[in-house]
Amino acid sequence: MEGKRKRKLSVAIITFNEEKHIKDCIESVLEIADEIIVLDSFSTDRTKEIAESYPSVHFSASPFPGHVEQKNKAIALCKNGWVLSLDADERVDPTLKEEILGFLEKEDILEVGFKIARLTKHMGRWIKHSGWYPQRRYRLFQKEFATWVGENPHDYIELKQGKLGSVMRGDILHFSFVDFSAQIYTINQFSSIVAYTRFSKGQKFSVWKSILKPFGKFIEIYFFKFGFLDGIPGLYIALASSFSTFLKYAKIYELERGEISFPSNVRKDYGKK
Repeated sequence: MEGKRKRKLSVAIITFNEEKHIKDCIESVLEIADEIIVLDSFSTDRTKEIAESYPSVHFSASPFPGHVEQKNKAIALCKNGWVLSLDADERVDPTLKEEILGFLEKEDILEVGFKIARLTKHMGRWIKHSGWYPQRRYRLFQKEFATWVGENPHDYIELKQGKLGSVMRGDILHFSFVDFSAQIYTINQFSSIVAYTRFSKGQKFSVWKSILKPFGKFIEIYFFKFGFLDGIPGLYIALASSFSTFLKYAKIYELERGEISFPSNVRKDYGKK
């Protein structure tokens, strides 16, 4: 199949202490990638050792200014015109792999980017609703037309111009949380990042929003986004999303009062170039 390809593909992955995930992530793309860029932010575990054991991996390290900024650094390191961007806890499923192989063999491609659905496993179940699926985003794109944007840590690809492609068959499989405790840990960390980012941009605390927004988030996830169809995990996802919304306002309040100047559970190099 290698000889039939009409274009080359780079896979860009950012990492920090991902020794539990990086092997499976890399191996899911070995068949489709001409190069794999792993941009680390000075892991203290075996991430570097595992990544460098694969000949097609180009490993480098850089300070972590934020998810958006780091992912843009990673795609800048890619040598090929087409890039597939993944997180270390994601995998390409067999259907998507075949779809991408077919794309690489096509004669002419007019599109500048393709959306891919992401399917997350949580609490022993593939989550098919709750706003978590299909969650289609541009992940396969022409490097020259694409930029990561958004509010850290909630990033997404923005395509500057050109024809947009259809949704590719298959899924990016997401193994984000080993258990519910890991989800709570992530919610605590991410809500700190969002609160600090918003406070830095001048957002003020609102007592009414801190009460009403969490309630609204639960209704949105559990009812309007059919979280109830995901069973007990769907209920807990809705409750956790509500709690996350509350935390953002509570942490803005804390920052506004001057109790702290920087969240204690966010890396000290966050936001630094």
